[in-house]
Parts: sequence; structure tokens; C-alpha cells
Amino acid sequence: MKIDLTDTTAGEINKALTEGRRAIGTPAVGMVLTLVIVTDEENAYDALRAAGDASREHPSRMLVVIRRVSRTPRDRTSSRLDAEVRVGAEAGTGETAVLRLYGEVSDQADSVVLPLLLPDAPVVVWWPVNAPIDPAEDPLGALAQRRVTDTYAAEQPVRELAARAETYTPGDTDLAWTRITPWRSMLAAALDQVDCEVRSVEVEGEEFNPSCELLAMWLADRLGVPVRRSLSSGPGLTAVRMETTCGPIVLDRADGSLANLSIQGQPGRAVALQRRDTAELIAEELRRLDPDDTYASALRFGVERLSAGADAVAALGGAPAESAPAQAAEEAVDKAAEDEAVAESEAGTEEGEAERPTPNSLARKAASK
Repeated sequence: MKIDLTDTTAGEINKALTEGRRAIGTPAVGMVLTLVIVTDEENAYDALRAAGDASREHPSRMLVVIRRVSRTPRDRTSSRLDAEVRVGAEAGTGETAVLRLYGEVSDQADSVVLPLLLPDAPVVVWWPVNAPIDPAEDPLGALAQRRVTDTYAAEQPVRELAARAETYTPGDTDLAWTRITPWRSMLAAALDQVDCEVRSVEVEGEEFNPSCELLAMWLADRLGVPVRRSLSSGPGLTAVRMETTCGPIVLDRADGSLANLSIQGQPGRAVALQRRDTAELIAEELRRLDPDDTYASALRFGVERLSAGADAVAALGGAPAESAPAQAAEEAVDKAAEDEAVAESEAGTEEGEAERPTPNSLARKAASK
């Protein structure tokens, strides 16, 4: 059943939802949460379809907020709210209200959504595209216990990850992180099968795919070893190679569906790593509404730190991680002593008051540093 409302109010929308449930003979509300989808007209259909499929596992009230662009100054000064209410077969296992906001009311979307939230039920806000830099400070995000973004839809995904790390608030999550759940599970299971120490890791995938960076940061944060990021033609993540004291461990997925796991001393095996659609990702995120501490730790590790660590290892010719700080410190001491000796030599007077640096004096200065 579908009810169209023009130039309406939140009260009229609530009334239409109640009348729609009574008309189809299901007056009881059996929904477990409110899912607020903030999108544009172009992406509304795909987002609503994915949320509808996910609602089979999580019956919910879906509120789709679409801010319409006003074309003239007169339209921008006027406000209007149009709504499309769907219940029954039109809305899957829950109910849906598509809200189109015009003019000044577009800046007050939270005041429109607030009366439509289910009482005493969790609220999840999802931005399929054009997510705010700080979701928790957004007026709609402030209403939610869980805030879902997707950096894959950003113009510069890697830079977006760095911005997310700076503004992270418990309850934030990202579908780019959800996409690597099977990879993390498979890699953790592979390491459980061996009693080895990981020395280095290589993560291979598409260039502008934030899931690759998140997986690399998770491995670097958890294992404390150098992680190198390499590029491939995709699709998505293609391989993870871990060098261990017992030999290499490789998880390779070349076709986007079936991967091959090889562990030194064991026969290779085929594992299912099918690329999942948006409905499955949203359904997974709705299963847990508490803060994801593992995601927070990986995100805060930092893309810059990941790149700096890989560059340092490459500059040292692949030296082990534990020897890199010591070698870098020793080189810094030697360089500082040499620079100071040269400076003192240049500052000497014509009468020879400055002592000419000798190998022994350089060694003494380096030791004193």
C-alpha cells in the first residue's frame, strides 16, 4: 500500500503510517529499529532497495531523507515537505516513509525526522553518499546510536579515511570496513593454524579502494609488523601475503569470488570470498549496535603512519621492524656529530683558534650525543 502526501507535516505522516497498517490488517508495530537513510534523488532507489532487503532480517521503520535542490531564489525561501508512505508488500517486512524536503526545511531535517522515530527503539543513520566529515556532529547523526558511512563513495577515499580518524566518535562505522569482514576472519583463522611469527605483510588491491587501506591498517595495528600496500587491477582486494618464520601465508582472490589459501607445509585450499552487495553489508551492520572498538583502533592507526612505515622499511633495504628504530637512531647520531664538527671548523678564526676536527674528536662527539 502506498500513500502520497504533498505539502504535509510530520504529524500527517505518522497518521498515514497508522492508517496504512490498519488498512492491511497489521496494527501492531513489530519493528526493532529506525533506519534513517540520508541520500539524494539519484541514489535513493538503490539505497532503499538495499535497506528493504536488509529489513527481512531486521524489520524496521525506514525514513528516507532527500533534500531537493531549489532552482530559483523564490523556491529557496519557501518550505515544503512531500512524503511517500509505504506499508505492506511495498515496504517489505517494515514500513517506509520517503521524505522530500524543499527550501528552508532542508536545513531542519532533524526536526522532521524526530517525531517519526519509533519510541524506545535504536536509531541508525546511513549516508550512502555525501556523508558529513563528522557524522556524530551532524544534526541527524546526533539522533542515532549508530552512524554508517561509505568512504568508497567519496571522491578521495584515502583522504576521507584520514578525516574519519580525526573525527571518530564511538558508534561510527564504515561499509568499507564491513566489506573486509570475511578477509579478517580468514586471515585470523590461517594464523591460528600455525605457530609462527609474522615478519611482514603485503596487501594487494585496487588503487582507490579504502577497504585495502583499512585491512592494511588493521594488520599493522594488530601484528605490529611492516605492512606494504601494492596495487592491482582488482576487483577490490586481490591478495594478502604474510611472511612468517615458518614460510609464506598467501590468501589470493583473483576473480572476486573464489580465493586460494596457501600455507607453508599444507595443501592449498579454495575458500569462498564472494564480493557482497550493499544489502548484506547493511544487514551485518544492523546486527550490532554497540561501538566497534576494532574498527576504531585500525582507523586511528592512520594512513600516513602506514605509508611512513612502508617507506622506512624500503629505505632500510627490508630490515626487520625491530632493528629499524635502532639503526635510524644510530644514523641520526652520526649525522648530527658530523654536522656539528663541520660547523665548528667553518667557524674557526684565521689565527687558528678553532681546533681542526680529527677522526678521534668526531668519535668522542658522537659518543657524547
